[in-house]
Amino acid sequence: METEPLLDPAIGHEQVESVLQAYFGQAKLRAAKVSPSYLSLWETLEASTSGGKRVRPGILMTAYQHLGGTSLEAAARAGAAFELLHTALIIHDDVIDLDFVRRGHDNVSGVYRARAEDAGQTPEAARHRGMSAGIIAGDLVLSGAFRMLDTVDTDPATRLRLAEILDEAVFASAAGELIDVDFSVSPGAPPVAEILDMERLKTAVYSFEAPLRAGAVLAGADDDVAAALGRFGRDTGIAYQLVDDLLGVFGQESATGKSNLSDLREGKRTVLISHAAQGPHWDELSHLIGCPELTPAEADRARELLVLSGARDFARTLADEHAARARTHLDCPAVPPALRQVLEHILDGAVNRGR
Repeated sequence: METEPLLDPAIGHEQVESVLQAYFGQAKLRAAKVSPSYLSLWETLEASTSGGKRVRPGILMTAYQHLGGTSLEAAARAGAAFELLHTALIIHDDVIDLDFVRRGHDNVSGVYRARAEDAGQTPEAARHRGMSAGIIAGDLVLSGAFRMLDTVDTDPATRLRLAEILDEAVFASAAGELIDVDFSVSPGAPPVAEILDMERLKTAVYSFEAPLRAGAVLAGADDDVAAALGRFGRDTGIAYQLVDDLLGVFGQESATGKSNLSDLREGKRTVLISHAAQGPHWDELSHLIGCPELTPAEADRARELLVLSGARDFARTLADEHAARARTHLDCPAVPPALRQVLEHILDGAVNRGR
């Protein structure tokens, strides 16, 4: 599971919330005509999206307004499309990871598993029920992302470019997710370069690169501006994910909202693991990570080994290097100084978590 990068109260936050509220309101009206159970799924789906920081819409709308965009409604709809994409991807990611909880609460799959258990189904049947609901829910909002984008009030050529950016984000995320799944069943640890490429595809593209490019395109900015923002988003996203992996092992659950045991128990292949696998502590460490019954004491020992191997410092240095590279992409003269300042703040928030 991922934590969210820091972002100031987003420009147009209320507009995005209004768009999403209308989207779910209409969907629930349609669902009610089908069956009560279908309405219940949409209600659960809507509840799962509440309380989010709307980071991706905020990034898109920030770029849009600083590049001269004037229609908050159009930007809010484009931003809402990326928020729906985010919702779809994390729902499906939880299914893949067999997770039933997100941000300390039952996710869609968790809600339906609990309902099945309350109805007297066996644990295995209840688990299957939960996973099934998660797949269906994720499919619905993934379709909704493209439908939402089609409602953006802009010219046909711009709408087509936005659809291409959204499609590229889905295409990249699916590739990254598949590579991550392959990593989880492969012996040993993949090279650092392969892990970074996976994290770029799975997270950086849809969370940073695509929303920034979409905001620039919707605002009518030059291609070189959109490209520069995309490059900034790519390196920011990689730096963000590197920090997220660090927090997944070394972070405090009270601060991050996520367990610092799950990545170790899962044996998640991160830069930390890849670096440690090349050192003398790997023999002991390899017997600890990927153990579903890993105890807190054993997890503490795994953390000690990751520190002793230099893996923690290596991952932190690599995150800082990508953050520094991201800043260079903002040197493009066509990027307004005010936008550069806001994006540097977003970058700082993304890489300085946990320090």
